[in-house]
Amino acid sequence: MTPNPFDLTGHVSVVTGGGSGIGLGMAHGLARAGASVAILGRNSERLETAAASLRAHGGPVLAIPCDVTDEPAVTATMAYVRDEWGSLDSCFANAGVRGIFTPTLDTSLAEFRSVTAVDLDGVFVTLREAARQMIAAGRGGSLVGVSSLGAFQGMPRQPAYAASKAGVTALMDSLAVELARHGIRANTVAPGWFDTEMTSEGLADERFRSRVLPRVPARRWGSGDDVGGVAVYLASPASSYHTADVLRVDGGYLKF
Repeated sequence: MTPNPFDLTGHVSVVTGGGSGIGLGMAHGLARAGASVAILGRNSERLETAAASLRAHGGPVLAIPCDVTDEPAVTATMAYVRDEWGSLDSCFANAGVRGIFTPTLDTSLAEFRSVTAVDLDGVFVTLREAARQMIAAGRGGSLVGVSSLGAFQGMPRQPAYAASKAGVTALMDSLAVELARHGIRANTVAPGWFDTEMTSEGLADERFRSRVLPRVPARRWGSGDDVGGVAVYLASPASSYHTADVLRVDGGYLKF
């Protein structure tokens, strides 16, 4: 183990959905620890703003427009990152959409698939392509899929989101077992209630806040800083024997 296992100098990381919210929080943690960070997303303007904030940490940053539902684009992007920086050491598949709240009986298959295309298919393609680059480089790596507490609790009117997040957890376990021989570990991060754009509507509702926040033992919403350290740990040599696990970052919500 290195003298400081959390020093990510020379480490190359990719974060999808890295322009805001949990993804940006992870990217900040990685950049702060010295990693070269590529953030991917669909909104170019948002990516550039996020990249500017990440460059304040002093390391290399790439802002790459990429839709994770576009398989050829994901393939090309992962190859590009490795070509630019010589390796790809960790990948955080965080890009996701919530979809609209619709009763299951009123949800069409097309609506269901519009969510799973991003939240499950996109995660699969992202991590498959990252793994290909890691195996080609021959130095192992870390794959992380961002799930949700919705993988463990019933989510009425969100069947596609819940199914996708549960699928991510199972996918990561499969990758952990299959890719361990290549020195690649795979873990899931399951955030609880975070103050992000995706949850802004609910957090702005006093009725929602009064019902949910008292159920969080930490008595606050999660923030980007709460996932930054988790990302550093999972990317770093400190987690070299940690794989096929689910790390809940929820302020104790699920256990209360």
